[in-house]
Amino acid sequence: MRLFFHEVRAQQRLFWRNREAAFFTFFLPVIFFLIFGAVYGNDYIKKEHVKGSHFLEAGMIGYGVAATCFAGLAISMVVRREAGILKRVRATPLPPLAYVGAVLASTFVVFLIEAAIIILIGRFLFSVGVPNRLLSLLAVLVLGAVCFAAMGLGITGLVRSSEGSSAVINAVYLPMAIISGTFFTPKNYPGFLKAIANVLPLTHFTKLTRDVMLHDAHFWADGSAIAVVALWGAIGLVGAIRGFTWQPRSA
Repeated sequence: MRLFFHEVRAQQRLFWRNREAAFFTFFLPVIFFLIFGAVYGNDYIKKEHVKGSHFLEAGMIGYGVAATCFAGLAISMVVRREAGILKRVRATPLPPLAYVGAVLASTFVVFLIEAAIIILIGRFLFSVGVPNRLLSLLAVLVLGAVCFAAMGLGITGLVRSSEGSSAVINAVYLPMAIISGTFFTPKNYPGFLKAIANVLPLTHFTKLTRDVMLHDAHFWADGSAIAVVALWGAIGLVGAIRGFTWQPRSA
């Protein structure tokens, strides 16, 4: 356990020292919340029965889990793999599972800090109340972080080079973030976009987050949404088991 916590601290230092990664995976959801909150935060969204700022706060937490636990994790692991870092880790006394676990734990810490900042911004800048069911919210965040991290590790097997990692992964997560209703309500979408949104894990994670944050629902209130997110997480886990590698693939 001492090695594990030492590695978690090391991963935290690596993350915050990489300013570009910290900006795009940590600060971008916060910046989007500030921008869109200023634009339509005071509007009332009739189809959702909430103010725009309330709706957007939960959506940016959804965007954050995709940016941090999926895209950020996947890109960093591909870059480390192709740079030979993962290969060298295997030659150290640190157990491989401890290394991967530390990376995941560090990613979850970053996501929790990000979610807390978004909630504080909502409270003090847009008068959004602090969620009443904090334990249910924590359970939703854990579910999302675990499942999207599994998908992030799973997609690394499909990326052949570090140069193409950003392009491939951004091509997946950016459309997903938009279609899933993190910025705008999917109830206004045309039929074909609604059909696509309904199968995306981020749609259901964002719905769970909004139910807990805006409607005081318990974590387990929407079993179907939990099942969809968990199913995608299981698919990502299978992909990670089959496709994740410690050896560079572009060589």
